[in-house]
Amino acid sequence: MCLKPGVADSTADSSEGLDEVLFLEEFCFPFLLRAQNADGGWGYMPGSASGTEPTCWALLALHGASNDDASEGAARLGPQWLRQAQLPDGSWPAFVGQQQGCWVTALACLALKAQQEARDSVARGVRWLCDTWPAEGGFWPRLGRRLQRTPAVVRQDSSLRGWNWTPGTASWVEPTSYSLILMKNLSGELLPPSSGKRVRLAEAMLYDRMCPGGGWNAGNPLVYGVAGMPRVGPTVWALLALLDQRDRPENRKSLDWLSAAFPEIQGPGSLALAHLCLQAHGRTVLGNRTSSSVLETSLRTRQAVNQFLMNVPVVAWAAIALSGVPDWLIRIED
Repeated sequence: MCLKPGVADSTADSSEGLDEVLFLEEFCFPFLLRAQNADGGWGYMPGSASGTEPTCWALLALHGASNDDASEGAARLGPQWLRQAQLPDGSWPAFVGQQQGCWVTALACLALKAQQEARDSVARGVRWLCDTWPAEGGFWPRLGRRLQRTPAVVRQDSSLRGWNWTPGTASWVEPTSYSLILMKNLSGELLPPSSGKRVRLAEAMLYDRMCPGGGWNAGNPLVYGVAGMPRVGPTVWALLALLDQRDRPENRKSLDWLSAAFPEIQGPGSLALAHLCLQAHGRTVLGNRTSSSVLETSLRTRQAVNQFLMNVPVVAWAAIALSGVPDWLIRIED
């Protein structure tokens, strides 16, 4: 059974919980609300052009904000911007004006899925994701592999396909994970019949691309016979996409790697995402089950140094991690 979304463990010291709330209310939420553009979207930095990815992360983060006028306005204008940015084929581009959809379609559907008025937009986005296949399973790539006379540079089963960053390119770990998280957390009426096949293939693709020592990188587990090095971001998203299979040995091995790597993580975005992943899997952080204060203290230190470089997705990830396991990681079936 998946963990329910919530805040820090109730046995934590009350002052720790207060610090956590203060950081959300004093920095994360106000930063995100101030960074919203007049058109309703968010850019990667305050004042930059609105983009689909930062808009989605900001909306997912502000889901837990207090219901004041500013947050209510953001909650109204942000989804409106997203719906207007959707292309006729159901996909979303990275930026308005681009004519081709891409990986951000999964994030847009995640950000809109709780809104009744956006159900048609979400359904069209999911259909596009299910109908769009990466390149490695096509005729010409398969023929090229058969005719190849030299040993393959990378070790992977190219018949296992997930999702790509842009149409016509190969599968990668992170876009595959985003689409899996979406499809595992949608009600059945929003899923096309082909979704089951796509989910099964994508899950198998992720396990095939896992690094030998646990964890994931962009998608190359073995290059020229040398084991690939895992990275925090891809590992987090793969483990969250496979949250419903947490008892598999591969998942436990990868969680062990992430737990060991946690004390050395320097970037605030990676730190927040790693904490969120470990929390979702019920893992301790530095041996402390009431670990929100660990994250809050670390984030405060980094924020004081450079304000997270004014990066909207990073601030959003910090807010999401401090707010507890979000409902968009809880499977509908559970």
